[in-house]
Amino acid sequence: MFCDIGRLNMAARYFKEIAELYESEQNIEKAIEFFEKAADFFQNEEVTTSANQCKQKVAQFAAQLEQYPKSIEIYEEIARQSLNNNLLKYGVKGHLLNAGLCQLCRGDVVAITNALERYQDLDPTFSGTREYKFLADIAASIDEEDVAKFTDVVKEFDSMTPLDSWKTTLLLRVKEKLKAKELEEDDLT
Repeated sequence: MFCDIGRLNMAARYFKEIAELYESEQNIEKAIEFFEKAADFFQNEEVTTSANQCKQKVAQFAAQLEQYPKSIEIYEEIARQSLNNNLLKYGVKGHLLNAGLCQLCRGDVVAITNALERYQDLDPTFSGTREYKFLADIAASIDEEDVAKFTDVVKEFDSMTPLDSWKTTLLLRVKEKLKAKELEEDDLT
């Protein structure tokens, strides 16, 4: 009804509210659907902050459902948009970290390395951040198939910047894949 009378902002708010209800019921697919609708409507009304909040929810849930390419695309898009805004540019490294974690979950070391190069091109200051070093060190530990090094890198980062449950979940997935690879190689020898 709000769409029919041109009140897109109100429609967006209700879509977001519906998405939050689905989120509270753990219906992730429906939550994604309505957060996407809300983001589109907020974007059309040029309410960028609310649109980005909804997109971040979509990316977070997509990663939970192991839809990593979708999640990566959203985080990279938000990072690109944020670079041009003085208030949002300080959050870019966080968005790139999230995109990088999703890249790590895919387990493709070449893709991770390429992504880190793209992130440096996108934001030249990124290569000097703790987040960049963290992603690069984890990529190196995956390349070397070194679970102990992986654990040390995560512990060190977590001691300075505590990891939230979402990041921890993704890192545990990466670690499990790394352990499985290690066991696979042990079986071959």
